[in-house]
Amino acid sequence: MPSSTKLTRALVDVAMGRVPADLVIRNGQWVSVQSGEIIPDSDIAIKDGHIAYVGEDASHTIGKKTKVIDAQGRYLVPGLLDGHMHVESGMVTVTEFVRAVGVRGTTGMFIDPHEIANVFGLKGVKLMVDEAQIQPIHVWVQMPSCVPSAPGFETPGARIGPKEVAQAMKWEGIIGLGEMMNYPAVSMGDKNLLEEMSITHASNKTIGGHYASPDLGLPFHGYVAGGAEDDHEGTQLEDAVERVRQGMKAMLRYGSSWYDVDSQVGAVTQMGLDSRRFILVTDDSHAQTISEDGHMDRVLRHAIAQGLKPITAIQMMTINTAEHFGLSKELGMIAPGRWADVVLVKDLNDFKAEIVIAKGQVIAENGKWKVKLPKFMYPVWATNSVKLKRKLKAEDFKLVTRHTSNVKANVIGVIENQAPTRHLTFDVQPENGEIKADMKRDIAKLALVERHKGTGGITMGLVSGFGFDSNCAMASTVVHDSHQMIIVGTDEESMAVAANSLARIGGGQVVVKDGKVIGQVELKIAGLMSNEKADVVAGKAGTILKGFQACGCTLNNPNMQLSLLALVVIPELRISDKGLVDVTKFNFVPLLEG
Repeated sequence: MPSSTKLTRALVDVAMGRVPADLVIRNGQWVSVQSGEIIPDSDIAIKDGHIAYVGEDASHTIGKKTKVIDAQGRYLVPGLLDGHMHVESGMVTVTEFVRAVGVRGTTGMFIDPHEIANVFGLKGVKLMVDEAQIQPIHVWVQMPSCVPSAPGFETPGARIGPKEVAQAMKWEGIIGLGEMMNYPAVSMGDKNLLEEMSITHASNKTIGGHYASPDLGLPFHGYVAGGAEDDHEGTQLEDAVERVRQGMKAMLRYGSSWYDVDSQVGAVTQMGLDSRRFILVTDDSHAQTISEDGHMDRVLRHAIAQGLKPITAIQMMTINTAEHFGLSKELGMIAPGRWADVVLVKDLNDFKAEIVIAKGQVIAENGKWKVKLPKFMYPVWATNSVKLKRKLKAEDFKLVTRHTSNVKANVIGVIENQAPTRHLTFDVQPENGEIKADMKRDIAKLALVERHKGTGGITMGLVSGFGFDSNCAMASTVVHDSHQMIIVGTDEESMAVAANSLARIGGGQVVVKDGKVIGQVELKIAGLMSNEKADVVAGKAGTILKGFQACGCTLNNPNMQLSLLALVVIPELRISDKGLVDVTKFNFVPLLEG
């Protein structure tokens, strides 16, 4: 509710007709998520960025200088909220992400910048907080909790612990603790992680969850007891059900590559569980997705297509989200005292924002920005994050072995549209003391190159699922969560060209075919983000997708699949700078057995 006596008095005076409103919306259909109703012939009066009155007639609030919008029977929907997301996955800055999604009806985002935290640590997080604070929509930051995501299994560019969490909890704009990804350590009672969670709890802020294991036995119960309040890693119906039963909010995600709504929404549509315990999120949205298909509006359309009633789906990305983060007195519904975040749309089933109002001002109309976005300058150190010891050669990517006959290889198996991988095994035949890629069996080479300290370290692996059919390679500095440099390819020469090209442009993603760069997107900020507009970045990122296709890959968003191959907190098999990690057992396994 209003945080100052001055604002409270202004809202009361407008509601009573003693003072004119700044803006009045007339003749709309009020989507009242708090009561689950759609109320026709409704008006909204707005003063000082907040809602003063909602009802059937706001004519008493209209003065000579009041701006009036005729809704013409359109729906008045609370601004959409994304309860869990990573701006860096959009490959753009906070400002440019806001530019891309604000026009589509997103008026609030809860961001976890653990990507930049893995590169620059606390000072990287502070950059994101400072930029978030000056946006025309609401952007809250969750303090990253796991940097590294799994201590002892990877080496990021920085580290975060209880001391840094305690410091960040005092910053304006920090809403809680980011996803607690090291779930085995929580279950085992890790001192540092439990302290981070206790600090957050004592600060009366929300603790984000991340339990990626299918095991819903004692480890799951131990994790929940640790204090995580939500989870977006569920992929099956029982995942959503058990999280809700244990008091968590089940976050159902629909991003660029993770399609986990349809497999879990039956908990509401079929089993009848209380929908107010569910939240719709994106987690990771590629620049091309948000530019061409949308953001939370895209999620809403998808959720409705899976059987949710429009009002229910809207609740799951407005009031549910606001209540979860303790912000329902400020937003998440169209009601007096709340921020005036309102989206005007003609059709709830085919949600397309026509007018977007955030913090009481019209920020977008028919897909066009109506306000000036802030300028935020990133320091030089933030654009100099790719540090290789030397120029790489084809020989650096040879997989040498003493074996002379067939040997069993542990291979990472990609699962389309899902974050988990499969732990595969293949019998491979050495050729002159080397293991080569095998396109006939869909086995490509994988390399992780250290890029934070310039140590020169290279870890080799094998991966299946990309379907390459030519001499090619892809290199990326978007490598969750350590964000080293990762290269996948079918021949060593292409891998070297890709790696060196990526270092030369300061980070991003590169595709090489037959020795030539055929796709490239430059991401100079931490090797993760560009300060260009999202549609420009989307165009460049599109060359990466076309490059994958030119190399025979038919996966949906294969660059995002590549970016997760080093994420050592999601089963089953991953690669890190320390070796191959079996995430189901949390131990290292050799690339070649025997």
